[in-house]
Amino acid sequence: VQLQASGGGLVKPGGSLRLSCEASGFNFADYALGWFRQAPGERREGLSTISGRDGYAYVRDSVRGRFAISSDRAKNTVYLQMDSLEPDDTAVYYCGAGRLILGQVPTFFEFEYFGQGTQVTVSS
Repeated sequence: VQLQASGGGLVKPGGSLRLSCEASGFNFADYALGWFRQAPGERREGLSTISGRDGYAYVRDSVRGRFAISSDRAKNTVYLQMDSLEPDDTAVYYCGAGRLILGQVPTFFEFEYFGQGTQVTVSS
């Protein structure tokens, strides 16, 4: 399993970024893909998941309305659109993959694979 995240950078408060995660080495339709982040001194936090089988998406309450997940199954790629970014969104963002369980998206804690992170810094 390989997960290659990209798209991070420095953005001003209120700005937007779109992260991409290109997945390879597994059958996309058998897995869920997700986005996580880890700020300095904090635990890794799950943000959003999407089923590789049917596109069912979940976004946690704390970022819902600002963040949106999508996928392009033809490209084995998952995206995280982040709008109205705030300084508290500053973190390393990771893409993760977890095998579907009876066709359902696993919980954040059940994700098995993670790629290298991409740094997002929100600062004026």
